[in-house]
Amino acid sequence: MAVSVTPYIPQTITVHLGTPDQAAENVTVSFPDYVKNVASSEIYPTWEPAAIQANILAIVSFALNRVYTEFYPSRGYDFQITSTTAYDQKFIRDRNIFENISQTVDMMFDDYIRRVGFVEPLSAKFCNGTTTTCDGLSQWGSQSLAQQGYTAEQILRYYYGNDIEIVRNAPVQPLNQSYPGTPLRLGSTGDDVVVMKTMINRISQSYPAIPKIWPVTRTFDLRTQQAVKDFQRIFGLTADGIVGKATWYKMVYLYVGVNRLSELISMGQQFESFSFQYPGLLRQGSRGTDVRILQYMLALISEFDDTLPSLAVDGIYGSRTAQVVRTYQRSMGLLADGIVGPQTWYSIYGRYAGIEQDLRNDQVRFPDESYAVEASSQVQLSEPYSRTTRLSQYQGRPLELGQQDQNQRGETMV
Repeated sequence: MAVSVTPYIPQTITVHLGTPDQAAENVTVSFPDYVKNVASSEIYPTWEPAAIQANILAIVSFALNRVYTEFYPSRGYDFQITSTTAYDQKFIRDRNIFENISQTVDMMFDDYIRRVGFVEPLSAKFCNGTTTTCDGLSQWGSQSLAQQGYTAEQILRYYYGNDIEIVRNAPVQPLNQSYPGTPLRLGSTGDDVVVMKTMINRISQSYPAIPKIWPVTRTFDLRTQQAVKDFQRIFGLTADGIVGKATWYKMVYLYVGVNRLSELISMGQQFESFSFQYPGLLRQGSRGTDVRILQYMLALISEFDDTLPSLAVDGIYGSRTAQVVRTYQRSMGLLADGIVGPQTWYSIYGRYAGIEQDLRNDQVRFPDESYAVEASSQVQLSEPYSRTTRLSQYQGRPLELGQQDQNQRGETMV
């Protein structure tokens, strides 16, 4: 099961005409009109078309990142972006719009930049490149590159790196808030519960006092309630185990922060948030994403258990996968039939989740788990496990008082 996290173009955006804490008016305008205003305020209409296009894509992407991450609503504000360049992009109420910029925006307002493999719009920061410089795009530099014959995409790659891509014709829809609208509590079910658990699990990697919730199902159970209470206690919220608006947006704020989603250098949001809920019976001949997730968990476990054979992650439940499953089942005292029912699935997931949490909390090198999830939701792992440390693998015997290690020459280390 997977929960989509695909961005969209909002029909409108609310701009705060000042710094975030300043007592200033909010204005709501259509998203294309917002981009036209910012572009007319930030760049010159006489610039080369490629420079204008590159800057418009940066403006759109930065604004969409603010919308996607709920950067200001998660901090308690009732707007999506400010009008000041100290925080965001320059917006001047009721300013005149340049005609060529207006026409270009009409063609491009639903295009944006993202990193390959990440879903969030790039926080495409920029500066003028003369009086101020930054790690992002130089506005005057983009004009110089355009005069040298660079295309808009080449300009963007020059400043943001070669691992970017342009999303074309993104869907346009009314601006929505991520909060489900009603509190989530014991007994609640649905995709919102999956999203909430996903946020808690990621936050818990940076705040280990918050317990991981596994398996990630669609049901708000007692384990989830306890994790929510712990989260609320740690962050000074009423520890009632109910995810109301304040708790939800505190989770959003922290989730965005630990993943650095609102920064130019982001850890990235994957295309799908995968649930490890039992998918149904898996056996030899099964195929698909659920088999890939099973294989990935087993492959990780095998890195820390020499009795478990290595396993390729290809989404095909063949004889090799069946062999590994039987080996695992025997080691855990389960019926070794090579069939993954609920007992085997949750046993494998429990072992996997424990290894993952220990390694992340200890900041030990973890297998390359960067899912290259394509539109078809097919999971592929890039060079899986090729750089995995075995430092935290069980050494094969109990550790007791008085034991000592030896160095590589066999000498006792005191």
